[in-house]
Amino acid sequence: MPQKDTDFRKIRKLLKIMQDNELVEVEIKHGDDKILLKRSQPQQIAAMPMNMAGFHGGHGMPADAGQQQAEQTKQEDDLVEIESPIVGTFYDTPSPDSAPFVEVGAQVGPSTVICIIEAMKVMNEIKAETAGEIVEILVTNGQSVEYGQPLFKVKPN
Repeated sequence: MPQKDTDFRKIRKLLKIMQDNELVEVEIKHGDDKILLKRSQPQQIAAMPMNMAGFHGGHGMPADAGQQQAEQTKQEDDLVEIESPIVGTFYDTPSPDSAPFVEVGAQVGPSTVICIIEAMKVMNEIKAETAGEIVEILVTNGQSVEYGQPLFKVKPN
């Protein structure tokens, strides 16, 4: 077990170096061993010009947008995010020809397997560790995920 802890510490250190230096990919080869670490790249959001006609008070928001935004924020505050416990590749099915572990609207319990994350050729079953309804899936099948990255949003029971 000490060797495994040491390996994880080294991987975390590499990830920190990648993050600090804004690296997206690092490949390390040593003899027959090879480690490839990839970080997902942040999505760029394009700013869109707004038509100010019909906006309340010229503040850039429709009259009821503030209320809608407050309601949405409250709903999102009630949600629980299930985060990736490891760096790896996200898979939403146990095999390519299988149905997904969970879909939006699915009820899950703490021991429900919700996905697999492949790390260093090991398939790790990830459990919900909470009870509720899946309301949003934040990643796609085959996507690289980072430690702590939100994978699902759950409305607790």
